[in-house]
Amino acid sequence: MFKKVTPILIITALTACSTPIDRRQANGNDEFTQAETMALLTIPESLKQPNYSKEYDIPPVGDKVDLNVIGKRLDIRPPLQVIAMAEGTHVEESSNNIKIIIESIDNNVDLKQEIFNVINGYLTKNSIAKRSDDFASGVIETDWIESKEVLETSWFGDDKAYLLRQRYRFDINVKPHGRTGDVTINLIEHEEYYDEDQQEVFLTGEDKRRYTVDMLNNTVAYMSIERERTIRAARVEQSLGIDVDLVEPGEGIESYWLAKADFNKTWERLRIVLPELGFDVVDMDTSKGLFYINLEESGGFWSSLWGEEKLSLQKGNYRLLLKTTDNKEETKILLHDVTDEPLKNEAIAEVYNRIAAQMREDRKVR
Repeated sequence: MFKKVTPILIITALTACSTPIDRRQANGNDEFTQAETMALLTIPESLKQPNYSKEYDIPPVGDKVDLNVIGKRLDIRPPLQVIAMAEGTHVEESSNNIKIIIESIDNNVDLKQEIFNVINGYLTKNSIAKRSDDFASGVIETDWIESKEVLETSWFGDDKAYLLRQRYRFDINVKPHGRTGDVTINLIEHEEYYDEDQQEVFLTGEDKRRYTVDMLNNTVAYMSIERERTIRAARVEQSLGIDVDLVEPGEGIESYWLAKADFNKTWERLRIVLPELGFDVVDMDTSKGLFYINLEESGGFWSSLWGEEKLSLQKGNYRLLLKTTDNKEETKILLHDVTDEPLKNEAIAEVYNRIAAQMREDRKVR
């Protein structure tokens, strides 16, 4: 069958194309691999032996060097570098494999599930089918991933193409505490075809490393995008104001403020709001939900911010206590004195308007 081709395509068709195998090999032939070691000049015993320079001596190879990797089997391409560009990731290399160490950036998200979601999302985005997916054992195996490159275009027949087929295995491991995990990738099957004929390919450890590094970098780049999206969404969520109600149960029962947000969001917002209200955060204990705060000024400071109304709250040390309610989306805020005794209900009501206004204010996203 005759093909219509453009002049540019005709020139391309007439130009010799190199295959991916050619690109990783040195130009020329490999006759040097058959070179013989020549004996030194034979010097008669009556003459003095010359001084031989050792400048061009080839050092002996190490014990771990594969002596079969010579000539056409030697890959001349520079090695690829692992780039852990995602938030909370870094590289750990050993003689056996390369690991991407992944740290949790959100205590509310299961790290193992996040890693599985990222890998599955990357495979789906790139239309890569899976052969197996085992969450319990932490293993994902891909089906064949094919990459085709046309090397020779024929005017009268089929094009000659180079086909690369590979399968990979992702191994996911997360520490029992759930804050740190790692991912390794292994190339488990590899085939190359030229014009539908399978090529005999000798893969060295460096060859396999190159392929797995490329896959690792692509996966981590996808994780970087996903984590940036998550971080941005969290910042937007944290920037939104929190409604706070004053709860006054009655005479003899402690009044408190009720924030319409979970513990973590309420805690983070108070870290911002308390200094703005003139409270110095001396110490804090997240596990106990406790802020140790100090008010350096009372009437004068509050009046400058909120008008001429004076407060009964005196300068000194206080304890601000957060408690999660039965409704996980609400948090109680209690204000006590330095001895951990509740303040008078009148004082809780006086401070309420000021702290509620600051808590409700939406903040700019940085």
